[in-house]
Amino acid sequence: MAQTVIKHAVSKESVAADLDAVRATVTGVIADIRERGDAAVRAYSEKFDNWSPESFRLSAEQVAEIIATVPDQVIEDIRFVQDQVRGFAQHQLASMGEFEVETLPGVRLGQKHIPVQAAGAYIPGGRYPLTASAHMTIVTAKVAGVPRVVACTPPIRGEIPAATVAAAHLAGADEIWLLGGVQAVAAMAVGTDTMQPVNLIAGPGNAYVAEAKRQLFGQIGIDLFAGPTEILVLADDEADPFTCAVDLLSQAEHGPDSPAVLITTSREIAEATVAEVERLLPNLPTKDFAAPAWRDHGQVIVVDSMDELYELADAFAFEHVEVLTANPREALERMTQYGALFLGEGTCVSFGDKVIGTNHVLPTRGAARYTGGLWVGKYLKTVTYQEVTNPSSQALLGRLCGRAARVELFEGHARSGDLRAAQAAGDALPWAEL
Repeated sequence: MAQTVIKHAVSKESVAADLDAVRATVTGVIADIRERGDAAVRAYSEKFDNWSPESFRLSAEQVAEIIATVPDQVIEDIRFVQDQVRGFAQHQLASMGEFEVETLPGVRLGQKHIPVQAAGAYIPGGRYPLTASAHMTIVTAKVAGVPRVVACTPPIRGEIPAATVAAAHLAGADEIWLLGGVQAVAAMAVGTDTMQPVNLIAGPGNAYVAEAKRQLFGQIGIDLFAGPTEILVLADDEADPFTCAVDLLSQAEHGPDSPAVLITTSREIAEATVAEVERLLPNLPTKDFAAPAWRDHGQVIVVDSMDELYELADAFAFEHVEVLTANPREALERMTQYGALFLGEGTCVSFGDKVIGTNHVLPTRGAARYTGGLWVGKYLKTVTYQEVTNPSSQALLGRLCGRAARVELFEGHARSGDLRAAQAAGDALPWAEL
């Protein structure tokens, strides 16, 4: 594949070294919270967020008082967006069938979906009040039927994020805690004297939150392994460099480690996009995050053909892929590895992040190779059941089980099968007389 790299990112070795430091810190915090519970949670909240209220959990009265401070237009917008998220999640749920089939006379096999009984929703807030994450995690869990949803969000510079609290409440959270970071994730996972543990934790977060979820996976379920927000813009020679630049920066502002990549078939578009980014960056209010993200993790690559463009895009397996080409829907057929596609100039990644209704909790760091994003099915356990009521089928399966198990030298399994054949058809049980 012929490629011309117009702009490079920092080395993978540099990124790996940063992750090693994060892992060591997270390991220590989780171990401390396992041992000291609430005392450790409070200590880390004081250390990282300068936040130590009498109770981290908000009472119903406190929630009502906080929501009363939120402008009516914000409340109206929250309700509208949550309606979009709820509607899409309901369509997802309707696509998941439960069934029971009779595979042999009197042999019934079935599938049903059972919601997890308690889910944790992590709503980031260290840099920005990410109100939309409340919609994505809590609304979706409630559509799935989760009876207990615990929402955790940190204070922002010592202040209560009122809009986020409102969003969590309107989404249906059963508990709202002003608690963030590793301490929130660990408390939800292992439980403390004041917080009962959950079964699954969902939601985005910084590198420390993502690492905490990774280390606790197994004790609890998680939505997916996630890292910094990623955007990949695909452009042909008809794309608008200004649009490319604006949308790359829209995701770079998430944080200084957020990759923003352009792949294009046009060197002219590539160079013009770089120029537009450099022109727009100085006046971007969030340049303190976007500028280092672009400097260290921005890439611009020129390829020779659309075939190469799609092949390279799949190799990146990025979270967000924005397709600014003459035929954007072609990406639906040509690509297989991405978190979410945003097709055409009228559709931006920010729509998915904030308002359109699809879930914005999506795979990063190449996880799109094996998983999609958060959806209603993440909160459901798809289980099976079996029932045999026909004697002839019971005998047939019992004899088959005996033979199949003995091929594998599982005599105990074989005898369970033998017994069913004996019960149904009077088969001999020579081993029972020993």
